[in-house]
Amino acid sequence: MTGWQMGTDAWVWIGAWALIMAIVVWLLVREPRHARREDPARILRDRFARGEISEEELRRALATLDDDPPVPHAPARHRAAHHAHHGQEARHD
Repeated sequence: MTGWQMGTDAWVWIGAWALIMAIVVWLLVREPRHARREDPARILRDRFARGEISEEELRRALATLDDDPPVPHAPARHRAAHHAHHGQEARHD
């Protein structure tokens, strides 16, 4: 019988490479586990713009957010962005 035959070693290597490629594809297309956190003040402004809350409710909620201390596990760039945005709010009021 003259034909091409693959031994056990070849099947092991094919399986290993298939597994490696499957892991790489999974890493490239998977969704990140950490959810993007939206800015609470932006959510409030959007609700106000849609008419879901009144101006009084908006101001009260924004004041409550300003009174809360920053979340300790939030990255520094998020806290800095919030404070920079807060400064912009003060100029608009």
